[in-house]
Amino acid sequence: MTESVRKIVGVMGGMGPDATVDFMARVIAMTNSGSDQDHVHMIVDQDPTIPNRQRAIREGSADVTEALGVMAKRLEDAGADFLVMVCNTAHVFLDGVRAGTSIPFISIIDESVNEIDRVCPDARKVGVMATDGCLDTGIYQDAITASGREALVPEKDGLDQLMRLISAIKAGNQGEDIRQSMQASANELVQQGADVIIAGCTEIPIVFDGENCTVPVISSTNVLAERTLELAKGETPLPTKR
Repeated sequence: MTESVRKIVGVMGGMGPDATVDFMARVIAMTNSGSDQDHVHMIVDQDPTIPNRQRAIREGSADVTEALGVMAKRLEDAGADFLVMVCNTAHVFLDGVRAGTSIPFISIIDESVNEIDRVCPDARKVGVMATDGCLDTGIYQDAITASGREALVPEKDGLDQLMRLISAIKAGNQGEDIRQSMQASANELVQQGADVIIAGCTEIPIVFDGENCTVPVISSTNVLAERTLELAKGETPLPTKR
């Protein structure tokens, strides 16, 4: 990696903190390095004070949009060439980010849906493991429909259980019992007919990698880490701002 192609990534994090650290660790692990200087320059804003995204969606609050806009501007001012955000649900509140910055933003939603074409292009039904707020807005379902596929989401009891698991991970419980329960949530989507599953919450890949699932599982964290590495190394050009 030469100085001429290096790009600095601004990481919008803290939602939650463990997921942000997990993302950074994956970028580092994916880097083919022989020295410190081979790694990606990441400017990380690990801000856990960003208001609760689920509550903001339920209440129609604008406080998350404002907070994310401030974070994005801080990162741009600090020297970031492009932005990523380690939270799927927070992508619902991108207006402030896009309005207040002049650098490209890489969407974890778009990248995860695009990954289907690379992993299993023949898949027609896509199961989505995500928070209730994220699914209530339809942000993943709309992207999947636009790709020509059908989105499958957990039924109410299954979604309630998935939210309990995500909350447990955020609280620090990342044990085998949580992993097995997350596997069971994935299995329910397979039973509904899913050909592929997107782990569309960055807490999920902390405990569940899809190893024992009967269909491919796309980790949104992995996909974003891979894309971040490609862009930061200059392997692919930065997109125009969007």
